[in-house]
Formats: sequence, C-alpha cells, structure tokens
Amino acid sequence: MPTSLGRLEKRLGYAFKDVKLLERAMTHRSWAHENVAGKGEDIVRQTHNEALEFVGDSVLGLVIAEDLFTNNPTLPEGDLTLMKHRLVSTATLARLAGEMQVGEFLRMGYGEEKTGGRKKQALLANTLEALIGAVFFDGGYIKARNFIRKVFREELKNATPEASIDYKTLLQERLQAQKFPAPEYNVVGTEGKPHNRTFMVEAVWGNGRSQGTGRTIKSAEMMAAAEALKILENGAEQDRH
Repeated sequence: MPTSLGRLEKRLGYAFKDVKLLERAMTHRSWAHENVAGKGEDIVRQTHNEALEFVGDSVLGLVIAEDLFTNNPTLPEGDLTLMKHRLVSTATLARLAGEMQVGEFLRMGYGEEKTGGRKKQALLANTLEALIGAVFFDGGYIKARNFIRKVFREELKNATPEASIDYKTLLQERLQAQKFPAPEYNVVGTEGKPHNRTFMVEAVWGNGRSQGTGRTIKSAEMMAAAEALKILENGAEQDRH
C-alpha cells in the first residue's frame, strides 16, 4: 500500500504529512467491513472514507462558491447556483477522478470489486470528495483550496451559465427510467419588486419534492430539478449501502 500511495501522491500533486489520511480516503466501506468488522463498528467507521467524503463535499462546495462569486461578480444567485451544481455534480467529479485514475488505488471489498466498483460514477465521485477532505485535514483550507483549484482548473475556466447542465431534462430522464411520471413544477412564491423579482418553484415527483429559487421561473425550475437529482442520488447511494 505505501508504494501505491506514493504513486498516487505524485498523481495528485500533493504530499501528505499524515499518509494515514490518504489511506483512509482511498478505503471504501466494503473493504472495511470485510477486513476490520471484527474489531467493532467504531473501528469500521474510522477505517473507511465516508466521514472524509462528508467533509470534502462541504470544502469543495465552499471553494467552488468562492471562485464563482469572485470570477462572476455580476451574475445573479440563480446562475451561480446552477454553475455550482454542474461543477460539483457526480458526473463531473467522477470524470475528474477517472482522469486521475483514482480508481486504480482504491481499497474495496471483493463483492464491490466483482461488480466493477473501480469504474462506478458515484464511487469515484465520493472518493474524490474524500481526498479533498483528507487534504483539508492534512494541510488546512488553503492547501485544500489550491488542490481543488488545480483539479478543477479547466472546469472553472469554462464555467458559464450557458454551459450549465439541463437539469430538467436529466430529472425527467431519471424519473422515466424509474417508471415515474414527469415532474410537475409549481411557483410557490415570489419576492421583490416587479423589475427585480425572485421566484420560488417546487418540483414534485412520485413521493418526493424539492425547491429552487431564481430570477426567472425557468432558472428556479432548473434549480429545483438540480436539487431533486441530488435527493434521488443520495437515496440511491443509501440503498447501495
């Protein structure tokens, strides 16, 4: 493991002071359950990367929000939010992790390995978030911000409202694949004067619902769809566990 971790550090462009943080970031819960389960659930949780993933998700969101705000000072909140959703989406994270060949270094259980875990989008995205969390604890916020900016350099350079994902289409396709009818979008509130109004829209599907806000009804619908996709993805991830 130490040799492969050294290779991974070179690929990441970051040398860990505490290499155990990197080892934990690269350990899937399936490996922990197969190899340290006899030592108790607390040890299992301290071995796999889900807590680091939780922290990394928050650090990533802050850094991306900071850079989008700094680089686009005149854009409305709705546009910034949609850009952020695309940048931190599972698809974007998985692609960036794939480009760094992160899956090659993962520790995972036999069953996960057999089902192609090293190439699963959600697993790769979660691992990149865990790596960000590990860098944050190892070197602090500035080091983590530098790492994120390096990994997301091209994504941030090309980020525009026009390049944002069509979340409404993605949501409809996701629901159709699960045999649900298309979502319904309802305006549930407005704020501000007519020339500077903010719309609040609710997306409703099956037994789920989400909300979004925006300067136009379309952007509010798009944000609600993006939130719905996040809810569905989190639900699917919990089902896999």
